[in-house]
Amino acid sequence: MATHARPVERSVALRQAAAVAGELVAALSALAPAVAGEDVPAESTSQSYFRVREVELSDQQAALHGALVIHRGLEDLCEAPLSGGDLALEVAGMRQAVLDLTGAAPGSGPDSGSGPAPVPDPVPPVAVPEPGAAASLESVWSARWLIGHQVHVLFNVCAAVAVADATCHLRDGDGDTALRRLADAAVYVRGFPAAMNHASTIPADYYMAAIRQTMAPPSTDVPLSGRQHRGYKLFRAAMKDLLSAVPDSYEHLAARDPELAEARGALLEADIVDGERHVTLAYSMVHLRRSIAQRPEGPDNAVAELRLMRHRRAAQYAPLIRFGDHYIADAVAGLRHS
Repeated sequence: MATHARPVERSVALRQAAAVAGELVAALSALAPAVAGEDVPAESTSQSYFRVREVELSDQQAALHGALVIHRGLEDLCEAPLSGGDLALEVAGMRQAVLDLTGAAPGSGPDSGSGPAPVPDPVPPVAVPEPGAAASLESVWSARWLIGHQVHVLFNVCAAVAVADATCHLRDGDGDTALRRLADAAVYVRGFPAAMNHASTIPADYYMAAIRQTMAPPSTDVPLSGRQHRGYKLFRAAMKDLLSAVPDSYEHLAARDPELAEARGALLEADIVDGERHVTLAYSMVHLRRSIAQRPEGPDNAVAELRLMRHRRAAQYAPLIRFGDHYIADAVAGLRHS
């Protein structure tokens, strides 16, 4: 029986967390009901597909919609076969989102930054399927694909705000708050690949047979791509602004402000690892096939394109982190000058 203690503890803890999230949703809903996401026009095919909208919300509404995403995510994690490491990272991101959205964390809250909040449309509730109920199990997989992506969107938006807050505080000379917000941002970025793995805890053959085709014509107007996720664009823009505010090499920054060097480095390392894990996740799902968003005449497949993105990011960050990938940085620099 001892061998079953850990899975039982994990299941009980997740169900308790989901129950608490449900209570938070109920408390926030009592103040004002959720915005009907389906009534908000989609700004892209991606928003329509993943049932996400972006509108200006009050603090209470932003907290409510974030809590709704977290509640559904936790309910699904009760059944999703996510690894323990990813589970810890995703739940840590969820906890940070609750703290930030409710204003309960130091350096966060309604006055710490602004940005569009995700407004998810209703996703079918995830129920434990009866043995042999193939259709029910497939509906759980399809819902999980959306739920995991909505958690990812929430993390993107929250990370973008945290990084923007940190940059603003750095420019204002408030180093302590900047360090806290950089640490918050790193929590979200570590959660990026965990949320994507959550969405992908479905059989690869089911993804290929039933889901992948729904993200490309004729099912959609255009093939879906990560480039269409506005929340992620906001995060990338915030990261660019951060590095414009603190462009120093790791050695120079560590000599001047070692805490800031470590906090910035932790965030950049998490960003590189996110790129690396996207490569391996794509390989596990589509192997050596092309991305649905790639042009037929392109030279690379999905994995090669994602690997190139990782290399470019690693080359950019090499002088800014303690253990930079200088081999890649030198190779990229050589290509640029050839």
